[in-house]
Amino acid sequence: MQLKDLKIIVTGGAQGMGAHFATRLKEAGAQVAAGDVNEEALKALPAGIHRRKLDVSKEDECASFVAWAHEQMGGLNGLINNAGILRDGLLVKKDKATGQVTKLTVDQWNAVIGVNLTGATLMVRETVAKMVEKEQRPGVIVNMSSIARHGNRGQSNYVSAKAALAANTVTWAREFASFGVRVGAIAPGMIETPMTQGMNQKARDALVANIPVARIGVPEDIWVAVKFILECDYFNGRTIDVDGGLSM
Repeated sequence: MQLKDLKIIVTGGAQGMGAHFATRLKEAGAQVAAGDVNEEALKALPAGIHRRKLDVSKEDECASFVAWAHEQMGGLNGLINNAGILRDGLLVKKDKATGQVTKLTVDQWNAVIGVNLTGATLMVRETVAKMVEKEQRPGVIVNMSSIARHGNRGQSNYVSAKAALAANTVTWAREFASFGVRVGAIAPGMIETPMTQGMNQKARDALVANIPVARIGVPEDIWVAVKFILECDYFNGRTIDVDGGLSM
């Protein structure tokens, strides 16, 4: 699909990778609707990008955002499922000094699953339903998984969500084939974004030291892969790792 022909939603579009994707798509001539919980940051996006508050963990907001985006752009044929959060913590932890045992809270679990998995699934459901309803084809979905989908200490919630997204990329590619909708995924490694900048510095430094290309990634590195999925009509049902060779 040509980028200029896209009428596409970007979730988590106010900052980091989402803002970069939205900007690059706009530069390429696509129509873009960006959603994010951070309304103030949305205002900083380039002119011409449609923008509106969106909390993907809320079913009604997903449905209303998709309907609004379709109306604003005069159609809808794409989604970049980028919204995500971190609430890291060991499932069970024992303090070496005091012996106190702490556990990952249900709130930590639910927050990440609610945004990174349930919210992403709701956005796919609503977007594809609108495409089918309006007989808009071809269509394309890009899910943002993670290198962490293979397992990573202290991220039971995040790993669960990102592994499920990678698996459902295959599921949805098969389910939506008859609708003319492709589904692909990107699994970024360590990327310079506001979310990763908030990591524990010691853990961050240790990760970067293990990246074979010897640097942290930047949003443009991921955009190159996103662009490939959007443009390559023969790509479907697969996840691309873009991680500098990092293994967790």
